[in-house]
Parts: sequence; structure tokens; C-alpha cells
Amino acid sequence: MFFRTVGPVFWLLVPVAWGTTARLRGAYLEAVHARAEHAERTRDEEARHRVAEERMRIARDLHDVVAHHLALANALAGTAAHLARSHPDQTRRILGDLADTTSSALRELKATVGLLRQADDPDASLEPSPGLGRLSELTAAFASTGLDVAVAVEGEARPLAPSVDLTAFRIVQEALTNVTKHAAVKEARVLVSYSKDKVRITIDDDGSKAPAPPAPGSGFGVIGMRERASSVGGRLQTYRRPEGGFTVATELPLHP
Repeated sequence: MFFRTVGPVFWLLVPVAWGTTARLRGAYLEAVHARAEHAERTRDEEARHRVAEERMRIARDLHDVVAHHLALANALAGTAAHLARSHPDQTRRILGDLADTTSSALRELKATVGLLRQADDPDASLEPSPGLGRLSELTAAFASTGLDVAVAVEGEARPLAPSVDLTAFRIVQEALTNVTKHAAVKEARVLVSYSKDKVRITIDDDGSKAPAPPAPGSGFGVIGMRERASSVGGRLQTYRRPEGGFTVATELPLHP
């Protein structure tokens, strides 16, 4: 009696259980497939994002290197042409500085373009990135063009992360390049202020007797400086002072 009752029920439940198992297995396989597709899309999007960021970084480096050295070379060439007849000794010195400027430009371009090569390329450039430790070289290069740059440091100098050190150097470089190109002044000031966890850098010039520089926020140079500061968790401001002159101020974390 028991087997007569259970037997039909058993054979009725077997297909139901089999079908339920098949549906669950199918749902599981669909979920696994969906997760795999999502992971693949996420990897592709992340890869595209990293490529875009790397392109922007290299573009900023190329802009800074080319704009800075071409501005210096143009200023040196103009000064040499002006003094060629009246001061031949100064002209020879300026031409020597011009050669140094173009050589430095080639080295930095090689270092920047070398980033595009494979890591195992034996010809890839290994030149270290510039930082605030090379401010004296930078200001000396601008001195050759007739721009006297005074550098002051407040607080105890602290070590910076390599990315922050490079960002700080490039911002100072671009700001002084803009002074050379857009402001007919002979002096500029760079103030580096260290605090517990930040470094603040201010670059300004007395432009009261000079043509107005580009409006704050305009031009690829200002955009690039702002992007650089943002990329390491900092911020940058540019503004004209009421009494005359132009200021670039950035605040960067010591370690992003």
C-alpha cells in the first residue's frame, strides 16, 4: 500500500526536481556569464581610462618642456640679435646659453618620449624627473633671458613624493615661462612655504608696467597647471592683483 501511494508521487516529483535543478543551473550559468561580461567591460573601461590619463600626462609634459624651452630660446635669440654689434662678448655668452637651452630641451624631450617605449627597451631614458631641488637651474636659465627670479623658502623643507615634486617644478616652470612670454617685466618671485602636510608655492610678478597677461583660467598653460595640481590632490589659483601683476598660487599635499 505504501509503495503504491509513494511510487506515483515519486515519479511525479522526479521531473519537477529535474526541471528545477536545470533552471537553477541555467540561472547560475547566466549569472556567471553576466559577471564575466561585466568584469571584462570594467577591465576595458579601466584600461581606456588609464590610457587616457597617461596621454594627458605625457601631453602636459610635452607642452611644458616645449613651451618653456622655446620661450627661453626665443628670448635668448632676440637678445643676442639686439646685442650682436654693440656687445659681441655678451652675444657670445648668450649664444652659449642658447646652446645649453636647446640641449636641455632635447634631453627632456628624450626623457618624456622615452616613457612611450617598452620597459625592456635598453635605449629607454633613465634620466630622473626634475623637482624643486633644481629650482636654481631653472632660475639661472631665466636669468639668461633677463628675468631675475628671487626664490624664498618658508618653514622647514620636507621631502615630497616624486609625483608632487615633479608637479611643483612644472608649475613653477610654466608660470615663469608665462611671465617671460606675456609680461614685460624684469623680476619675478617664487615663494615656497612648507607646513606639516602641505607645500604652498606662489609665483608672482610686478606687472604694473607690463601688458596684461592672459585672463585667469585661459590658455593651455594655465589649464595644464591646474590639471597637474589636481592630479596629485592639490589645487591651483591664478589671478591679477589689484595693485598690478599676476599671481599663480598652488597648494599641494606632500604625499598624495
